[in-house]
Amino acid sequence: MSAFPFLISARDGAARTGHLETPRGRIRTPAFMPVGTAATVKALTVDQVEAAGADIILGNTYHLMLRPGAERMRRLGGLHRFMRWRGPILTDSGGFQVMSLANLRDISEEGVTFRSHIDGSAHALSPERAMDIQADCLGADIVMQLDECPALPAPQEDVRRAMERSLRWAKRCKTAFGVRTEQNLFAIVQGGVDAGMRRASADALTDIGFDGYAIGGLAVGESHHEMLATLEITTPHLPSERPRYLMGVGKPIDIVESVVRGIDMFDCVLPTRSGRHGQAWSDEGPLNLKNARFAEDDTPLDASSACPASSAYSKAYLHHLVKAQETLGQVLLSWHNVAYYQDLMRRLREAIAQQRLQAFAADFRDRGRGDAQS
Repeated sequence: MSAFPFLISARDGAARTGHLETPRGRIRTPAFMPVGTAATVKALTVDQVEAAGADIILGNTYHLMLRPGAERMRRLGGLHRFMRWRGPILTDSGGFQVMSLANLRDISEEGVTFRSHIDGSAHALSPERAMDIQADCLGADIVMQLDECPALPAPQEDVRRAMERSLRWAKRCKTAFGVRTEQNLFAIVQGGVDAGMRRASADALTDIGFDGYAIGGLAVGESHHEMLATLEITTPHLPSERPRYLMGVGKPIDIVESVVRGIDMFDCVLPTRSGRHGQAWSDEGPLNLKNARFAEDDTPLDASSACPASSAYSKAYLHHLVKAQETLGQVLLSWHNVAYYQDLMRRLREAIAQQRLQAFAADFRDRGRGDAQS
């Protein structure tokens, strides 16, 4: 297996900054990946996403295997060509849908059988099929193992069963993935908020050996405190020389706290979902542009930002677009949010490099009190 070179250029406590070198470009870390569920970062063009500063985006295996279809994607030359994104792409495995679409699936040792939420048609997703879809049909640069992710809270026996099955699936994924020089395979640590299970999962996956290690099964019902405690338990058991990826966690305060605890990569639908619902993110938390207090506010969201959506339009105009349900409002707020997240990652990288992350995190907590998960 040939892992992408991962250079750590500076450390500050448990936090690291550096970059992951891929054939399609450099991923600066800590990194936030905008989510392109169905071959699109919702409401934005790839040019806008790139201009906002994103080095990498995420695609969703489950949704793309249903529409337009995995084999069609293969015939069309893969996801990069299909959506015209030039940089790296990470694809999730479909494991989250195993949890979130519980009424439409059956799980066995072989894999998962889904009923499509679109038309009810049956689809099978095994570890081997997940590798084929991600690596060969979609052509992802970073491929995720198929895992089982129980919603929390859950009985301990269910969490343990899912963790152990995910380990067996990880071995099958590695065998099916084989040796590739242009793509990497990441494993996923499971175990709920149980310290022993998290350590066991991390240690077993490290023994198997992967190109990177994700922490899954968080932001699925546990408290903010439980999430951070789980990270503190887990990250010391992951190889320090490989990237650490926290899946699906995306509130700015959660990102800052997770970087402090040694996480390198993030993804979440929150920036664009918030934008479509009239919210603009800031260090103080989300601003609700539907609020009447913005009706005559002639200031931009962020005058210092290089993103036109942040600096060239007034809050009054954005308020008008949102209230009038104009599509442009969703576009501009989504663009601002993606740019805000990328700028947050830039500031985190700089704070680590300058050995001032603890001060940055303390100031961020003070400015955004009440924004963390309850």
